[in-house]
Amino acid sequence: MSDHCEEQEMEAEALAAIFDDAFEIIDHLQPFKWSIKLLPVDCAGNEIEEEAQNFVGIKLIATIPEDYPESLPDLEVEVIKGLTEDHREKLLAMAIEESQNNEGMPAIFAICEVLREWLLDNNTKGLDDASMHAAFFRKVKEEEQKKKLAEREFEAQKKEEELTQAEMEEEAVRKRRAEGTPCTQENFEAWRTSFEKELEEMASEVETRLEGGKKQKDKSEDKSGRITGFAHFSNKAGKTVCLDDIEKAAAEAETAPINPEELDVDEDLFDLEDDEDLDDLDFDDDDEPDI
Repeated sequence: MSDHCEEQEMEAEALAAIFDDAFEIIDHLQPFKWSIKLLPVDCAGNEIEEEAQNFVGIKLIATIPEDYPESLPDLEVEVIKGLTEDHREKLLAMAIEESQNNEGMPAIFAICEVLREWLLDNNTKGLDDASMHAAFFRKVKEEEQKKKLAEREFEAQKKEEELTQAEMEEEAVRKRRAEGTPCTQENFEAWRTSFEKELEEMASEVETRLEGGKKQKDKSEDKSGRITGFAHFSNKAGKTVCLDDIEKAAAEAETAPINPEELDVDEDLFDLEDDEDLDDLDFDDDDEPDI
């Protein structure tokens, strides 16, 4: 078995797993021939729902060359319902173009997705009506679809350009961080001016603080001329008391004889004529006072 044959069989298994009963192998020998039924809405095999929700449908028939995917498959489109011959030719052209875009790789699934997307966008009743009225409305709808497609492409391009601009700015930032800012005469002079101004402001602030501390010190009260508490209480009527004189006077007072006549005594305090208050007192012999 050639590598191409094995690869084709693997693709057939993948398509059968994806499309289930909608995928059919017509020829089991090379060149293989496959058929895929394509509808706008997948109803999981429910024929009633499928008939109600799908107004258009086709079959893609692919004949696979022996050297596929190196060569392109032979494609045919059959209309199941709701489409005209013009639609069939248009879908066939879309299928061939998509196969060419995927040349060299398995392309059947990608072709089916492009066709099914078109069917979903055109899942409208009466597309197979050949009257002029129906043709007019089909043309209007096609124009609307083209306009929407152009808007989507414009938004996608705009987003890509914005992303590219953001990436360029980010790259410029990373480059500046890696290389640093080059030193030129102009930016060096600007830095030096700013640095010298900052130094002047710092020096002025220090000087202001020093002057403020000096003024505060000058304002503090000078207490050097004040007398002490001892000197304050030792001074009386402008005469300073000498401790030696005080001690000498005290000694003389203790040794000097006392003259009773010079004493100032209140005799009423010692009047013994009225002794009635003494009768109530009981003195022992030892305690009897000497009068």
